[in-house]
Amino acid sequence: MMTMKRGFLALLTLLLTMSAPGLRAEVLVLVHGYLSGANYWDESGVNSVLLQHGWQRAGVFTFGPGGIALVSAPGRRAANKFYAVDLPPEAPVLVQVYLLHEALDAITRDHPREPLVLVGHSAGGVVARTALVRGDSRNVKALITIASPHLGTVRAEQALDATDIPFPLSLVTDFFGGELYDTARRSRSLYVDLVRPQPGSLLYWLNSQPHPDIRYFSIVRAGTQAGGGDYIVPAYSQDMNNVPALRGRSTLLTIPAGHGLAPQDGRLLIKVLDELG
Repeated sequence: MMTMKRGFLALLTLLLTMSAPGLRAEVLVLVHGYLSGANYWDESGVNSVLLQHGWQRAGVFTFGPGGIALVSAPGRRAANKFYAVDLPPEAPVLVQVYLLHEALDAITRDHPREPLVLVGHSAGGVVARTALVRGDSRNVKALITIASPHLGTVRAEQALDATDIPFPLSLVTDFFGGELYDTARRSRSLYVDLVRPQPGSLLYWLNSQPHPDIRYFSIVRAGTQAGGGDYIVPAYSQDMNNVPALRGRSTLLTIPAGHGLAPQDGRLLIKVLDELG
């Protein structure tokens, strides 16, 4: 009888421990945006906020000629940890999605029973959402996007116009255009993916596809532009509730900020993560 009683008490203690508030095992996956990299989460102060609230660095996924590689960090076995992916920021969305898929596969193998939360900034939010729609939703419980152009941006269209210069005039711009112009020329395929939805475009297709039954959070710049938003992406485009396939499914959080990341984005992430529990 005493042995049974002790066994019952041990089981009860385990159940109470597992359900105690604040105790969870989760994986955060950070997806950067255009002209950025995995280190931007550090440079912006977002990672500092995560560390202050008990989240630990698990590592950074990089991609090169030899394939995927993980630069591991001590927090890989912590209860709550975050990975970052270092994607080629000028590449088309589907190229970045393929590489993100490799990272998510590796994370799922390493943490098979831990839920994942994807966080994407700017174009990284579109990359993360596309990955989910294309089947990378295993273990994913939520998607959080920050200032992401879910309904495109006129800036992508302007960049395409600026770099669509016919031969032989293009020889002049190639010679005198400088580094910024060269970057824009290399990014044309990505710009095509981020134009406002129209038949045949990636966003037109993506925004009509069935999305996984998970939680969605849109962090939107309140901004000073007409209609809100920031200089790069208007507010309506940052709100996933305006995506036809996601109407009414995204929790909206607005923040007075520019397009770039800042420590206040880290504080909002902590608020969302606490809500997710």
